[in-house]
This record gives sequence, C-alpha cells and structure tokens, in this order.
Amino acid sequence: MIDFSQNYFALFGLPLRYRFDSERLDAAYRTLQRAVHPDRYAAAGDAERRVALQSSAHVNEAYRALKDPVGRAQYLLSLRGIDALAETDTTLPQEFLQRELERREAVGDAQAVHDMDRLTALLSEVRSDASIVETALADHLDAQAWERARDAVRELRFLTKIAADIEEALAEGDG
Repeated sequence: MIDFSQNYFALFGLPLRYRFDSERLDAAYRTLQRAVHPDRYAAAGDAERRVALQSSAHVNEAYRALKDPVGRAQYLLSLRGIDALAETDTTLPQEFLQRELERREAVGDAQAVHDMDRLTALLSEVRSDASIVETALADHLDAQAWERARDAVRELRFLTKIAADIEEALAEGDG
C-alpha cells in the first residue's frame, strides 16, 4: 500500500514545487491507482480491503489537489502552515475587486441578452488574466514569497470561479 505520511508530491515522485511535468503526475497517478485500486483486493480480508479503499481515496485526493492550479498552490502553502483561503481573511486588492465586479456585471449583461460572442470574449479575457496570475503565483512560490503567493492564490481562485460561471452560462446558452 502507500505511505500516508508522505506529502502529495512525494507520493507521486514529484519535486516539491509548483511547476512540474503534468504528464509525469498523470503517469504516476495511473500507476498508483492500479496498485491500490480496491478491486484488486476484492478477495482480501476486511482490513486489507479497507486499507486499499483508504489508499485509493488518498491517491485520488492527492491527484485532484496537484492537478488543479489553485489546489496545488494551496497545498504547497499549507505545507508551510499558511491557509491561503482562510474564511476569516477575504481581502483582495481593491483595484482587482473593482475590475472583477465590472467583469461580473458584463457577464450578467451578456447573459441577459444571450450574447454568446461577448461571453466567449469575456471567458478568453478571464483565462488570459488567470494565466498571468498563475505565472506570478509560480514565481512567488519558487522565490518563497509566501504572502505574495497567498494573495495570488486568492486572485487565481476568484478568476477560476468567474471562468467556471461563464462556461456554465455558455453551456446554458447552447442548450
């Protein structure tokens, strides 16, 4: 089975850093899942089946965290004792919030009139901004600028949520 004391990066044999080869993560995930999948232990005793189920769940949780840019950054910061998304601290720069409020209003306006072209353009803008924030986030993490990284995680999470909302609006418009 797996060593539950390992951090997620070590579990998959990856360097403890934000940037890594995602194909290597995918390959390591498939290898681990084959090894611990509960179906392989169907004929085993209760204890061994339970450990296989826990191992499989742990591998899935680790994979989801590292595959997602926000989750990966949040996990890296948590290893340093920093809760990037603490509910008691919701501060973001005022200009960022103002820009995103205006963008949300534009999304609402476009959605109200079923302007799929405008929604597509807004989604492209959000994804572009998210890419810029993600690059800065990776740089902050590499430089061990933990507070700046924490702030970037918060912005990236916000942008990811807006992108998901726009994608949902586009899907509703297609249906």
